[in-house]
Amino acid sequence: MKAEITSEFTTREKLERARPAAPRLGGLSTEQKNALLLEMANAIDSEAASILAANQMDINESALEGAMHDRLLLTAERVAAMAQGIRDVAGLPDPVGETLASWERPNGLKIRKVRVPLGVIGILYESRPNVTVDTVALAIKTGNAVVLRGGKEAAHSNQRLVEILSRVAGLPEGAIQLLDSSSRDSVQELITARGLVDVIIPRGGPGLIQHVVENSTVPVIETGAGNCHIFVDDSADFTMADQIVINAKTQRPSVCNAAEKLLVHRAIAREYIPRIVKLLLDHGVEVRGDREVVSIATGLPVHLATTSDWPEEYLRLCMAIAVVADVEEAIAHINRHSTQHSDAIVTANEDHARRFLRAVDSAAVYWNASTRFSDGAEFGFGAEMGISTQKLHCRGPFALAELTSSKYEIIGSGQVR
Repeated sequence: MKAEITSEFTTREKLERARPAAPRLGGLSTEQKNALLLEMANAIDSEAASILAANQMDINESALEGAMHDRLLLTAERVAAMAQGIRDVAGLPDPVGETLASWERPNGLKIRKVRVPLGVIGILYESRPNVTVDTVALAIKTGNAVVLRGGKEAAHSNQRLVEILSRVAGLPEGAIQLLDSSSRDSVQELITARGLVDVIIPRGGPGLIQHVVENSTVPVIETGAGNCHIFVDDSADFTMADQIVINAKTQRPSVCNAAEKLLVHRAIAREYIPRIVKLLLDHGVEVRGDREVVSIATGLPVHLATTSDWPEEYLRLCMAIAVVADVEEAIAHINRHSTQHSDAIVTANEDHARRFLRAVDSAAVYWNASTRFSDGAEFGFGAEMGISTQKLHCRGPFALAELTSSKYEIIGSGQVR
């Protein structure tokens, strides 16, 4: 039997409940918010069995395979990690109320710019029930109410998680709202709820993100797909390059910061390509390549890449390889095909590295490190809301600070203009 969100409230009513909850959350002290979060973490731990049971219902009903199955699947370790993620957020500094700047004008006005909550955040996401917990933790810490619209494939998991998180004592009524995932109407109502919802954050495949960006009347923070590249330069240490490529491709291929494309400098192509192709094949990776790569990798099962391969985000054990003449051609290739997520260069040449870091137009650019580090926790932010590939408001992994806006507080002594 498919899960349904059991509630007497319509989508519109849920949005209207979230609106007054936002200022109540925004008025909580750091100590009060942290206490709520720690209670939520304890509740997740104590309810691990029921969470796993709900998730197993989703697994049985979804028939998902490969990367999508992995995104949906919860294990005891993943549930424990969700609880620890909440505790990590509780331990982070509270950005709300932080003074960003302050000054006094010649007329005696004292002006202070401070961080404030965004208000009501709407999240649309697919498959990954851990997003439910991460999102709630970040929202509570920053004093924001949150409206969740997960994918129907995770309906049981999300409903159980929201039930557990919502019943924590002291949480303002309406602060966490879960919309019906069985109807497309709830998506449209959410993204057009201007005046009730302050910002929409879509997390999922290109189709979901594009639909939200094109149809939302509420401001959107776009989290992008990850067609991530690694460029192995002519001065690269081969052992280092091997480790970075294998980690970035195989450590968790279903996520957006996994590497999908490998570019190799022509000067080392004949030596390095057979070596890395063999390593990738040993790790179960399907390898595709341009004509030069296929020619160099004679005798190895490398499929000829098509034009559609270069912009594709595989999200599986598949990698396409191309030979480039130099760092400039690598930069041009990446800027043409990248989703502006995360891209890396492996090189001992500092001039080439600095050029790559400056010229590649992506949210995160690496020198001698795996793209898998594009993650809120790895950056020291705790749980993240996503990886923003747009340029307005925030870019890259965004978490607490990016879930705030700012306002000016002006103190006078009777000044008039």
